[in-house]
Amino acid sequence: MLRELKTFIAVARYGTFAAAGMHIGLTQSAVSAQIRNLEQALGIRLFDRTGRQALLNAAGQRALPMAREMLETFSRMAVSDDVSEYRGELRIGAVATAQTGLLPQALLRLRQLAPLLEPKLVPGVSLNLLSQVDTGEVDLAILIKPPFELPKELSAQVIRREPFVLIVPADLDGDDPLQLLAEHPHVRYDRNSFGGRLVTRFLREQKIEVHVALELDELEAIVKMVECGLGVSLLPEAGLWLEQGAGVRIVPLGELTFHREIVLLQRYSQRMQPIQQLFAKCLTPIAD
Repeated sequence: MLRELKTFIAVARYGTFAAAGMHIGLTQSAVSAQIRNLEQALGIRLFDRTGRQALLNAAGQRALPMAREMLETFSRMAVSDDVSEYRGELRIGAVATAQTGLLPQALLRLRQLAPLLEPKLVPGVSLNLLSQVDTGEVDLAILIKPPFELPKELSAQVIRREPFVLIVPADLDGDDPLQLLAEHPHVRYDRNSFGGRLVTRFLREQKIEVHVALELDELEAIVKMVECGLGVSLLPEAGLWLEQGAGVRIVPLGELTFHREIVLLQRYSQRMQPIQQLFAKCLTPIAD
């Protein structure tokens, strides 16, 4: 019945049998059959079906957290007390800067301590990774701390604070960040992203109206756009561009400096599991 529970959780997340099947590798008819088996076993209907949509009814909403708990309990049964004997897959979500910054050394330490474990890296943006942790699609994730209160089922541990700076083309004069922002086009950190919302708040607090030349979410691409003279940008001091010597000039914000916080996000019920604790310890030397 475990596969039926996994399918039930997928349908609840994606809203249709077809979408759930596409994400978990089943045909729509196979998803339908598994949900029917689960409903027959429980003696209740879990979804209200409207056209192609499958919406959780009251019974389904009650059953969903219990289904997640049952899968988590089952996964804990396979955990050995000896970390060197840990087996199976650990699904790790990560934003782009974590993939090239925090993760390489952490994964090396993880392999040394648990050589039989199979890490699987799942790239994504913070909002999607948060959702994937919440639904159990990934075991944990490194992402930007959300600018809103987390659901009580999730636990976030701050592992790094990254200051925002203003970057400008190397040949652009001036050291007043507010004046440079006001007078030059802005290559904007996507305002829908968690980091981009911090930029929006800063600009609002400083009462600065910027002329947006371009808006995107990839830090390395933003740096390239500034490097070629497209504009200036507020972005966190993090990423490969710092190591590779990009042709931009960094203008500190001084007393106006704000930060984005990088967190390790897990389901609250799983944070004390040995594998999750081991991974958190692998990050600790880097975070310090």
